[in-house]
Amino acid sequence: MRIASIDLSSISPSRRPASARPAAARPTSARLAAAVAAGVALMALTACGQKPVAAAPPMPAVTVVTVHAQPVALNSELPGRVDANLEAEVRARVDGIVLRRDFAEGAEVKAGQRLYQIDPAPYQAAYDSALATLEKAQANLVSVSAQAARYTTLVAANAVSKQDYDNAVAALGQAKADVDAGQAAVETARINLGYTAVVSPITGRIGKSQVTPGAYVQAGAATLLATVQKIDPVYVDLTQSSMDGLRLRNEIAKGDLKLAGPNQAKVELTLEDGTAYPLSGTLQFSDITVDQGTGSVTVRATFPNPKRLLLPGMFVRASLTEGVNDGAILVPQVGVTHDPQGRAAVLVVGPDNKVATRVITTSRTLGDQWVVQSGLQAGERVIVAGIQKVRPGMTVKVEQAPSAAGADQSSGASAAAASNAQ
Repeated sequence: MRIASIDLSSISPSRRPASARPAAARPTSARLAAAVAAGVALMALTACGQKPVAAAPPMPAVTVVTVHAQPVALNSELPGRVDANLEAEVRARVDGIVLRRDFAEGAEVKAGQRLYQIDPAPYQAAYDSALATLEKAQANLVSVSAQAARYTTLVAANAVSKQDYDNAVAALGQAKADVDAGQAAVETARINLGYTAVVSPITGRIGKSQVTPGAYVQAGAATLLATVQKIDPVYVDLTQSSMDGLRLRNEIAKGDLKLAGPNQAKVELTLEDGTAYPLSGTLQFSDITVDQGTGSVTVRATFPNPKRLLLPGMFVRASLTEGVNDGAILVPQVGVTHDPQGRAAVLVVGPDNKVATRVITTSRTLGDQWVVQSGLQAGERVIVAGIQKVRPGMTVKVEQAPSAAGADQSSGASAAAASNAQ
């Protein structure tokens, strides 16, 4: 590198060195030295054709979570409605006028407890008439039996004709039949008389009365009087799509899931106001027929209801434990993005601190995390913060997420409710 020479004669008097100017016009030695040094440095850089070098940008920092395979209880959130364990419609079985009502609406009633009294007078009269007819038939039977016994002895001695004997035996048989018919008529009259006292067929809670004293009810029309429901325990009928049911069976068949217990899976309820029902239920059965209109099947669970908090027809949401995935990998939802093809993907940091993309397959959400079926291995580090600052292939500065997050991940995996596959 060659430095150009400086022609001091071409410099104006104000810019000449101190040796070429009068003593009064000389600047201080420090200022002169700084000016000369700056000029020399500028000319040297210009002669070499170099430009100032910009500082390198700092390495981007990201926060990662190390994923692990762990056992996870997988749940499904299903909508459903409460149904009574037993339900009986109390209807009139005889015609007549309702004389009185013997219960309080909404109260608990016992099986066999009288609810209504229908006017029994006509049925009492019918019973008395049937009883009298029976007594007449029984008296006739005594007479005919005695005559038949006498004719048996006389016909042996040829004291009566064979025809008279046969007539006496036939009369005896007819008298016995009349007694049997009379007994049946008495029993029928007794039953109808008993139907005038309308009783509860089951133990449960009775609803609104459909009739009042003075109303006329008919057996032929099966007039509805009231409804009694047993609501402790109660049924909860849940609706599950047939596709979710098929996926569940496939996961069990492949061994990805282990049933928590045959037909005894625990079910948790959330009420209409969002509060959790304090008691757990048990799974009873899953229907074998798919509704052609909705493509869903009914899953029934039983819940204890000692405080009568669950009422028939109430809408609820149930968390149903499907099984346990012993090797589930969970990824926070904030770390999952989508590639241009719409596939779920995550950014991972390799051992060399370089960023790489992983396309993953997810099955469902578990709290604030995704359950990953494929695409990730245990021990990989997934970026959960700083995703916007990095691209695949970049080298990054890694910061591990706080340990509390990992603890929350583990605890949330075993306790949170899972939604259906998305």
